[in-house]
Amino acid sequence: MTSIENRELYDLIIIGGGPIGLACGLEAQKAGLNYAVLEKGCLVNSIYNYPANMTFFSTSERLELDDIPFVSNSTKPSRSEALEYYRRVAFHRKLNVKLFEEVEAVQKNADDSYEIITKKSAYRTKSIVIATGFYDIPYLMNVEGENLPKVTHYYGEPHYYALQKVAVVGASNSAVDAALETWRKGADVTMIIRDKEIGNRVKYWVKPDIENRIKEGSIKAYFNSEVAEIRDNEIDIKTSDGIVTIENDNVIAMTGYQPNLDFLRRIGITLSADEIMKPMYNDTSQETNLPNVYVAGVICGGMNTHSLFIENSRIHAVKIMEKIMEKSVSLQHN
Repeated sequence: MTSIENRELYDLIIIGGGPIGLACGLEAQKAGLNYAVLEKGCLVNSIYNYPANMTFFSTSERLELDDIPFVSNSTKPSRSEALEYYRRVAFHRKLNVKLFEEVEAVQKNADDSYEIITKKSAYRTKSIVIATGFYDIPYLMNVEGENLPKVTHYYGEPHYYALQKVAVVGASNSAVDAALETWRKGADVTMIIRDKEIGNRVKYWVKPDIENRIKEGSIKAYFNSEVAEIRDNEIDIKTSDGIVTIENDNVIAMTGYQPNLDFLRRIGITLSADEIMKPMYNDTSQETNLPNVYVAGVICGGMNTHSLFIENSRIHAVKIMEKIMEKSVSLQHN
């Protein structure tokens, strides 16, 4: 591997190749910076892992980057349309994106640059943007049998579950989509819901559908309940009336996801001391307590993953680039 001294010095390395990481890449490109976007999976990996038939809550224009038009068949675009859009943005703007390069370590060098070590290579950079989102680490149920092959925390498409007895854990958008879609493909669906009702953030055009299916008995639901144990052919459900055992072939655990805050902590970014664990950063520039290290997108909210979206995070890229260019001009004058 090339020594640190002889390694190419980038102006900026962006960690995370989702929509906000791409937005940062577009701003860096416009500013004439030598940059690279590092993504641990495929392009916009988080969107790729969304349910195959998912529809966004936001309208297409709210998902646009750098005023590049996002045209969709309906007002609210689908996952496949979003993948096509962001792929075309990256391709036609010739963004410098390096895929399947998970970052393993970030180290500060003696000359105040940073070394970023990935599974494939290493990079030296003046500045870093961390835009890693929150879709990487699922919340586990922490029950016996959760590691069985029939259990998944990522739902793709419904055909696989046809004619199967399926348990869907959760009451959010992903859980509701999984329950409705697998039921419509012929699955025998049971929902296991910790709260007393379907989540209030469920898309308004879907919520009546799932509530009516439950009311008529087409989809069974256990409210105020949780999974107690998973076995090869059945699961135990802890309800207010005691343990209920049902036959089961597959468990789709849509229990939510959390940002990789441990990564921020490991490289030295300060997190708030409360349960939100929000990274500390300057609201004007997005710069953290580490000099020339910035955060952008959903990761800025810590565990409060519902406060930031693509539509209200795009501005982070602009603020960060303004600060980087301001520092660059200041150095030139000095």
